[in-house]
Amino acid sequence: MKSPEKELRFTRSHQAVGFWALGLGLVLAGVGLGILSWWQLRHPPPWWLALVPLALAAGAFVLAWRLTRHAYLLLSPVGVEIFPFWKPVDNFQLLPWGTIESGEFSPDDRWLTLTLAGYDDVKVILTLDPIPPKARPLLKKAILGVMEKRTADVPQAGV
Repeated sequence: MKSPEKELRFTRSHQAVGFWALGLGLVLAGVGLGILSWWQLRHPPPWWLALVPLALAAGAFVLAWRLTRHAYLLLSPVGVEIFPFWKPVDNFQLLPWGTIESGEFSPDDRWLTLTLAGYDDVKVILTLDPIPPKARPLLKKAILGVMEKRTADVPQAGV
């Protein structure tokens, strides 16, 4: 993209919160096991057992970082780019604005339905749960603004 300042990027940061918390909990469990193995107990756990939750915590932190950093939806002058969780670079889907007939949001702003033009009832339904609730009104305003602009640009029949 030649002008990244004209795009809106929505990440999976709302999804990442759980993995940050999981990682923190696993670090605390690892530290707790480490302290128990050092403590003068009758049958202490082996010290290396503390490495298991610490390794899992490292995995949770890497996943949380990835969810926070990488895009889920990207609105650009070309269209809507949807990045899946697995292999987003290889499997992303681009929906050009010209192929999107309408965009509708659920009443609770948890789902986005994009209806594609030129097809018989082809819809792309996206969950907005990975996007933080504070960012959803911006997404709604952007999608509905583009839809309104497109309908205003279409010449009226018989005029």
